[in-house]
Amino acid sequence: MLTRHAPALSVTFHTILDEAAQSSGQIWRHATRLRLGDASLAALDSLRSKWLSHGIYGELRRQQRRKPVHVITHTRRDMRLLRDVHRLADVHHHPLSFVAPQAALAIRAAAKREAFPMMKRLPPAAKLIGTFGFLSPYKGFETAVEALRYLPEDHHLLVFGGIHPQAIARNQPRDAYITKLLTEGRIGQSVIDTLREGGSTSLALDASAAQLLARHPQDLHDRLHFMGVLDDAQFMTAMALCDTVVLPYLEVGQSSSGPIAMALEMGCRVIASRTRAFLQYARYHPDRIEFFDIGNFAELARRIEAGPPPAPADRRLSHDTTTNAALYMRVSLPPGMSPPRDAAAAEKAAAPLTPPAPAALARI
Repeated sequence: MLTRHAPALSVTFHTILDEAAQSSGQIWRHATRLRLGDASLAALDSLRSKWLSHGIYGELRRQQRRKPVHVITHTRRDMRLLRDVHRLADVHHHPLSFVAPQAALAIRAAAKREAFPMMKRLPPAAKLIGTFGFLSPYKGFETAVEALRYLPEDHHLLVFGGIHPQAIARNQPRDAYITKLLTEGRIGQSVIDTLREGGSTSLALDASAAQLLARHPQDLHDRLHFMGVLDDAQFMTAMALCDTVVLPYLEVGQSSSGPIAMALEMGCRVIASRTRAFLQYARYHPDRIEFFDIGNFAELARRIEAGPPPAPADRRLSHDTTTNAALYMRVSLPPGMSPPRDAAAAEKAAAPLTPPAPAALARI
């Protein structure tokens, strides 16, 4: 209904669904291991993604014969896919952008640990590692927790985010992913709990019962901090206060991520897993992101401890909120009307499109 009644149309794709669908190889592996339920669900999910995405592309192809239809993607790769494979005529690309350079400078200048009651209790010399986003298995936060064990005691991991409202289950005592993070950090565990976790049934150990029931020697409670859900302004202030922003995501087929864009625009040191989305994003901002292989906590720990590489001479980003706004204005203005040319006018035009951080994308 929207595409048919709009006199002109601009569509931004955050995820290309047919690219995110599970491959036939993954479905076959489930089937050969007799995981028939998993195989069926994966096949249905794959068919749904392809059906939905191809339906959308087909609708846009039909509408572009009758009216202006503009498509914007977050990566050059997605642009080529929609243009060359799915035959959409007017496709553009620009990475996600949220924070204008002047706004980022102002936030960094005003950021203080006192803004976060849990953070101001940490030692002044503590090195802060931040992870950001809703708590979900694909975020891979457990990799950062495991890496924390191999870092000096002055390194603290701060988890900014909570369970997505849509994932809150009725009568569930604790979310499964929170349980996984607590278990990874040995928080609330004793030695006996660890033995049971490993399948041990015999407790013939040369130790007293009190020692077995005591707090686990690898308990990270004093260095792993759950900071909760933040509003938009706090989200970026927290990034400014962290020595390192770590994004250990798994590969799930998304085209981009809000936190990595905001962290880079805030001038943070960013270490990210080698997902396709992050690698594509780095092509717009070369030499600004450090990478480690997905799940390799040993590599992540060494990279954090090694410190950041030399900063580039020019810290300005070539793609930011101004260039993003200019792209949307260029593709959306009526024929014959030109976008503002001077920098001041472009920045003014960008202002309505760059609030501190849209909540819907900030924690994706």
